Amino acid sequence: ASSPDQEWPEAEKAEKLARGAALKWASGVFYRPEKLEGLGHYRRRETQRNSSIQSRLKLTVQSYLEGVSAGLEQLRSAAQEVQSVCQDLGAARWALLDSADHFQGLQQMRQVMEEHVQLASVVQVLPQIFSVHEVFSHILQLLRGQHLLEAHVELMMVEQLRDDILSQLHLRGLSSAQATVLSYFSGLQELNESLAKQLWDIVGSSLRLVREDPVLFVTAVRIIEREEKIDDTLLLEATFLPPGRPKGWRQKFYQVLQDTMTGARFHAPRMDAEGPGLAKHLAALQKDIVSELRVVKDLMVQCVPAHYNILSVCTATYHQALSSHIQEILREDLDKQGLFLLLEWALRVYHSPEMMGHPDLLPEVDVSALDPLMSSELVDQTERRYVMKVKASVVEWMQRTLDVEFKEWFKEEEPETDHQGFFQSALPAIVMQMLNENIQVASLITNSLQQKIYNMALEELEAFLGRLREALVQCGKEHQQDRAVPKYYISHLLAVLNNNLALSNSVSSLHPDTACREVPASLQAALDRMQKKATQLLLEELLLDLQPLCLQLPSRKWLSGSQLVGSMCEVIDKYAKDFSRVRKPVFTLLLAESELLVANQYLRALLQRRMVCKSREERGQLCHRLLQDATQLRELFCSLGLDRSQQSLEAVFALRELISLKDPALLSLEVLGFITKYPDVSDEHVSTLLDIRGDVSREVRHVVLEMMAQHPQLLPEGYRPIFSTILVPVQELPFCLRKGKCA
Repeated sequence: ASSPDQEWPEAEKAEKLARGAALKWASGVFYRPEKLEGLGHYRRRETQRNSSIQSRLKLTVQSYLEGVSAGLEQLRSAAQEVQSVCQDLGAARWALLDSADHFQGLQQMRQVMEEHVQLASVVQVLPQIFSVHEVFSHILQLLRGQHLLEAHVELMMVEQLRDDILSQLHLRGLSSAQATVLSYFSGLQELNESLAKQLWDIVGSSLRLVREDPVLFVTAVRIIEREEKIDDTLLLEATFLPPGRPKGWRQKFYQVLQDTMTGARFHAPRMDAEGPGLAKHLAALQKDIVSELRVVKDLMVQCVPAHYNILSVCTATYHQALSSHIQEILREDLDKQGLFLLLEWALRVYHSPEMMGHPDLLPEVDVSALDPLMSSELVDQTERRYVMKVKASVVEWMQRTLDVEFKEWFKEEEPETDHQGFFQSALPAIVMQMLNENIQVASLITNSLQQKIYNMALEELEAFLGRLREALVQCGKEHQQDRAVPKYYISHLLAVLNNNLALSNSVSSLHPDTACREVPASLQAALDRMQKKATQLLLEELLLDLQPLCLQLPSRKWLSGSQLVGSMCEVIDKYAKDFSRVRKPVFTLLLAESELLVANQYLRALLQRRMVCKSREERGQLCHRLLQDATQLRELFCSLGLDRSQQSLEAVFALRELISLKDPALLSLEVLGFITKYPDVSDEHVSTLLDIRGDVSREVRHVVLEMMAQHPQLLPEGYRPIFSTILVPVQELPFCLRKGKCA
């Protein structure tokens, strides 16, 4: 046998720990000799504590043992009881097996009892069944007398009787007998239809009845609610659903009410969908809908249960009907006025205090939670249709304005002037007023429509400027054939320039956003083309008057001191006086272009006719004449208001310096400076200038042209070409045997 220490190793470990702890405590307490005097006291205290611990351990162990003993006793008792129950169940089983034959007799008795109960029930309801047709007649009389509540009560009783009989037949699987019952109660269908017809007639007249006699309407609602409760009860039981159920009269109530509200006015014969007819129709809708919603809010709401949400239903009904009605109207070919009226009514009036935002309807009526009356796609589509209609009208009016303007050009009178004496016509005011009015009208609807009209206005203005330019070209062609037609050709050209400037200054005011006044690039280009064409026609007139004088340049008569340039100055001064009838920006432009034209024609005459100086004296005489002419012309343009820095006549002074140079060997340096200042000068131009000098050898010419080849020039940005438009005749090649042999 194993020792107790081997059976309980934990106890041995615990005892060792206890001894170790005791030794440690004793060594700590009695580490001094004088502490040994208290040894007896410590021994007594520890003895008492050990006695207390041992007594508590004994009590605990004793209690545990008593509990174990009681548990064992209960287990023995339970086992005995289970054995007794098993014996009793076995005896009961044998007793039941012996009594099985007797139960068959009880089953037959139960069937007989059930049949007796059924027959008793049938006997009980026989008086009601036999009186059904009499009740039918009474119900019919009540319906004819509009005693609807009493009629409905009796009708429910008969229906309940029929449904109970059908339910019993259904539970017993006697489906063949159901047809007989339905045939017997067939009058119910007719009575139900008669009652329903009266109910729907009442609901159809509900808006009038709630004002005149709400009792009848309330009666109809009560009957509908009764039927709705019966439907709910039968649907919850879900065992048997009688024929005709569920009736769904509440849903029918909503349908009839909605059809009544929308049928009369939204499904009427096609109205006049344009102009005053449409405006009158929309005004009538607005008035009727507000009036009827006020009746619903103030009267009908009190006649129906709260869960009907009758005001919300009526509001949604009108909203949806209006939405569909607007789509029907939009299928017509509306004019621009009709489209505008419809957009304004749907997007502005509908939500305003004049209609759905009426103080008498708020806050109960709220259409903000519903879908938009017109979807964003439909609004955009309608806006585009409106823009197309407005565009057609604008194009037509602009063409009329252009036709009138074209006729004005050929009248035997000058164009009108403003208070400052500048030529003008009514064209800019008419065009801008027409465009601005359409943009402002569109702003009454939506910002998107205003932007669409604005974009259209700019496109049409650009197209109009193109047509105006074509008309101006046509006028110029007719004037070329006969300079006396139109009589005041130049005055009208100046008026066109002033009109173009007025349009350019007014375009920015069309923009809906006052902070954004930038003119689109394409429109600005059209304005620039218009100004350029009118300026070109004016310069052509000036050129026609200058050409006879320029043909006399250069000549010996001119070289000896004629009044040729003086005559040119007179022509220029005459045109400058005409140019003063345009506003300053354009006037300055005309002066600058005229000065460039004069300088170009003067240089063209010198270079193309190739006057060759035969001696130094002739060169000096030529240089003197060039200096006098250029100075006279420059002073004229300065007196007219054109600054010297803007003049191109400086090229004549520079050309004079080339001709007046005494030493031909220095020509290469002088020409380099000349082509640097005027980079559009070509080899032909320089060669012609060298010819005019008359003293340039072939070697010097070669050096000059070689220098030009080594220093090609690029036109700087903003440079105004002077020489590039002057074509110099090419000299015949020397040493040719015959012209036909030259390559």
